[in-house]
Amino acid sequence: MFYFLLLEKNTSETVKNHTALAEFYLETFNISTKGQLVVFIGVLLMYLLAVLGNIIIITLVSLVSQLHTPMYLFLYSLSVQDIMNVSAILPKLLAITFTGDTSITFSGCITQIFLYTFCVDTEFLLLASMAYDRYVAICIPLHYSLIMSKTMCALLITVSWFVCFLNSFSVTMMVSYLTFCNKQKINNFFCDLIILLKLSCSDTTYIITLLVPLEGSILGLLPFTLIMISYIYIISTILKIKSSSGRLKTFSSCSSHLTVVVLFWGTCVGLNLKPKSGNSLEIDKVLSIIYTGVVPMLNPLVYSLRNKEVLEAMKSVLKRMN
Repeated sequence: MFYFLLLEKNTSETVKNHTALAEFYLETFNISTKGQLVVFIGVLLMYLLAVLGNIIIITLVSLVSQLHTPMYLFLYSLSVQDIMNVSAILPKLLAITFTGDTSITFSGCITQIFLYTFCVDTEFLLLASMAYDRYVAICIPLHYSLIMSKTMCALLITVSWFVCFLNSFSVTMMVSYLTFCNKQKINNFFCDLIILLKLSCSDTTYIITLLVPLEGSILGLLPFTLIMISYIYIISTILKIKSSSGRLKTFSSCSSHLTVVVLFWGTCVGLNLKPKSGNSLEIDKVLSIIYTGVVPMLNPLVYSLRNKEVLEAMKSVLKRMN
């Protein structure tokens, strides 16, 4: 949102001096030709499983009335976002490993930045909303239906998508007005915003470089803090349950969500806080493929294999089809 304040001042000058840069070149994994084949097959399977798994979740939540609850409506929204996430990044990586053509148009790069930023930020807020849902369900169950109504659920989802859309749009607009001189190589398998800012030679780049991590931290750390607070109360409530079976049953209702939180935030923290070294960029690529491909692939598996309600919904839909 801060970026538009800078646009008016620099738009005319930036457009005038904008180079004829038509495309960038992505530097993917530094591996052999045989390794490229392995990467292609692995990424293809990852993409297909992620899309198929999330489509199954979307279909189940849509068709089975028992899943029309806040937790699964959040999961529905998360699945839509996961499909957008993998579709923004992985098809281009597949094309690069298959054809060897590492070029990506400027418009394609801007599109990747918008979708990637939007999806990552939305996942932060949706996971925080799901944590709040679990907090209400476990800590104040008598008021659950009153607090987590369909209206509240729709409001949380709408706010998450709207706020992240505005943030992604503002970031993308600002980047689209930058000048990139003759530096065209991006040392990653997708258009990494931070790397792209380092390639720019615009006067306002340093300001954007400060603002982007700041806004990203707000959209990342604030939801994470809310999740941690929610689970402190959740764990405290679970420990007060006298029977071990009761504690186990209550904890299982939020174990799937907690698993996804650990997977997603673990890779994000690892990527941003790991020490820099000579192989830092290659490690960055591995961690990036985890949360752009592996996490969206595992999300539906975690929520289906560890959730009786989802498994029952699957059986119900399969019976209808037979």
